[in-house]
Amino acid sequence: MSTTEDRTLVVNVDSVTAGYLPGVNILTECNLTAYQGELIGIIGPNGAGKSTLLKSIFGLVHVRDGSITLEGEDITNLKANQLVARGVGFIPQSNNVFPSLTIEENLQMGVFQKPSLFDERVAFVTEIFPDLKKRLKQRAGGLSGGERQMVAMSRALMMDPKVLLLDEPSAGLSPVRQDEAFIRVSEINKAGVTCIMVEQNARRCLQICDRGYVLDQGHDAYTGSGRELMHDPKVMQLYLGTLGSEQNAETGTHKHVAD
Repeated sequence: MSTTEDRTLVVNVDSVTAGYLPGVNILTECNLTAYQGELIGIIGPNGAGKSTLLKSIFGLVHVRDGSITLEGEDITNLKANQLVARGVGFIPQSNNVFPSLTIEENLQMGVFQKPSLFDERVAFVTEIFPDLKKRLKQRAGGLSGGERQMVAMSRALMMDPKVLLLDEPSAGLSPVRQDEAFIRVSEINKAGVTCIMVEQNARRCLQICDRGYVLDQGHDAYTGSGRELMHDPKVMQLYLGTLGSEQNAETGTHKHVAD
């Protein structure tokens, strides 16, 4: 893999402070970088600001200080439709498909700003997700949670995004469907799409990401490669209780790690 210095800096979050209510900051001087072709994982305890960070990038939470750039262009506080046009895709954790529409119609919604792209992009997403090809006329409301996630990912890819933001892609899925979700994210990334993923399943997230960020109290507390974070004792003890317990069990030890 080439070094980050050899690649384009796609997203740069620089000292961002943001929140939902006036005077209440969820993020405080938070930083993140994502280079072309990277898969970035964001983990941390509940309430750390992980989803808020994604929503700040996508213009859904007001940034009060700091800046966000996309390939060097300032996109701070732009509206979601403007960001989609510039190449930012976002997949929310829930309510991420139009249930009354068919899969094909959901994908058409993904290119409503550039309908001429439809045929080309459908060919692209059905190559990544071949199960969709024979089900385009099926209504999204009748799909399972994992299938809906696949449709949501496909719709976000229809505009050929420079970066794809994924908020908890494994949330609410069975263990088998969770594995499928992580495989899909990896396949999207291998197809050349830069991905930034928020995940509660820290172990699986760190296994597939190039680099990870551990958020705590709205700030990037730790960063490093997925492997580095998985084996950092301080990160395990302070932030990854479940991960630490699982790894200790695998090595035959039973040291308690706080969740």
